[in-house]
Amino acid sequence: MLSITEALALSKKLTGHSTSSRIDCEVILSAAIEQTRTYLYTWPEKTLSDHQQKIFLQNLDRRINGEPIAYIVGQKEFWSLPLFVNESTLIPRPESELLVEVTLELLSDVSAECIPAVKIADLGTGTGAIALALASENSQWQVWGLENNKNALELAKKNQQQLDLPNVTLLLSDWFSALSEKESFQKLAQQFNIIVSNPPYIDINDKHLQEGDVRFEPLSALVADDHGLADIEIIIRQASTYLLQSGWLVFEHGNQQAEAVAGCFKKYGFQNVFTRNDLAGHPRVTGAQL
Repeated sequence: MLSITEALALSKKLTGHSTSSRIDCEVILSAAIEQTRTYLYTWPEKTLSDHQQKIFLQNLDRRINGEPIAYIVGQKEFWSLPLFVNESTLIPRPESELLVEVTLELLSDVSAECIPAVKIADLGTGTGAIALALASENSQWQVWGLENNKNALELAKKNQQQLDLPNVTLLLSDWFSALSEKESFQKLAQQFNIIVSNPPYIDINDKHLQEGDVRFEPLSALVADDHGLADIEIIIRQASTYLLQSGWLVFEHGNQQAEAVAGCFKKYGFQNVFTRNDLAGHPRVTGAQL
């Protein structure tokens, strides 16, 4: 049986398959033995059990074949929150935290006496990452996460349960459909202070779909018609029914789509359009006010 030191030495197998081979190996090994990465260096002489070694070697092979670490270990951190992930959803990415940051900035302008009434909708919530991150910032805010994939919705509910965030309502919905079809939610018309979304925005012919982690992610959560802009336009067109007057609508989008998204906002009468760059300097988030 392998010791922890010997298992970590197998990180060399990932060379050429990962830009972070040592870290990947540590994460895979930690998951297999159900210990922290610190434990690996505190007890390097410990020997893996037969079962632990089998799981470790199987998962190492999965990583060699390019499968994302998050799918292999079934978890990913976002906004310092541990989230369950699986193949039914996109893997939460660090750049999507910008969407949370921008939303918090916009909500900071809401006067203190109105904060308990703040309502937020996250369209295409997936793992629930964005909705749960926002809900974790203020227990008085009411957050709705809408998702049209049943498996993804169940995953989001699992994440909500483990994080104990009761101020989130998760609904099966094709964009806004649940809010219009269910009588109990029709009262939410023109009630949201802000609507956020990280919708599918990649063109089906984009070469990046054949690279990296996205090869393993659900295509339906990645691609949209009209050069990746179709779903964004649907949401912009319908959002005025659900936003408060002067409410905000904010998107994550591709790094070459900011101008087109801004143009779509203006087409439907939105104002105060802005774009924010991610840490790499790419235009990543665009929003506007009704």
